[in-house]
Amino acid sequence: MATGQPYNDLDVELVALRDAATVKTNALNATDDVDEKARLFQALVGKTGPRPFVNPSFRVEFGRNIQVGADFYANYDCTLLDGAPITIGDHVLFGPKVGLYTSNHLFDATERELGGCIAKPITIGSRCWLAASVTVLPGVTIGDNTIIGAGSVVTHDIAANVIAAGNPCQVIRPITAADQTGFDGQQFKLNH
Repeated sequence: MATGQPYNDLDVELVALRDAATVKTNALNATDDVDEKARLFQALVGKTGPRPFVNPSFRVEFGRNIQVGADFYANYDCTLLDGAPITIGDHVLFGPKVGLYTSNHLFDATERELGGCIAKPITIGSRCWLAASVTVLPGVTIGDNTIIGAGSVVTHDIAANVIAAGNPCQVIRPITAADQTGFDGQQFKLNH
């Protein structure tokens, strides 16, 4: 799988690894305890920075091929199918129903029936925001600071520091100083 060559998705070992990941994600999704959730997430993925947080129902294919940086946040119903590596930078936000899919079934019907798949890595840069229902397909890299608009299907690489959206996802415009609002994190502090 890691070589980018076709592999048998029905292989007994792969099925067992998927089943084990399902057990782990079920436990992760069942707890409301923030510390326990972080511990379970760290046990699920290959590598994580501090302070990851995922809402239920978070799903992975294997988990072990996922690396996330500091302060990763995934809103409800996110799915990361990690047949190939998924690398996510620091301070990345996923809206609800974001899906990252590294694997694809082979196109030939006979090969597909036999379980033939191929996987390509996905890389998400630091400080990115993927809005609700974004789908990222195999082999895509998204650059630092980029925003992907809701409902987009990302079929090719997207540069850093841009806003992109659509199906297929296209760059709309760069992110500029004009996008700053002056927000400093202090305006609406909640008193506990």
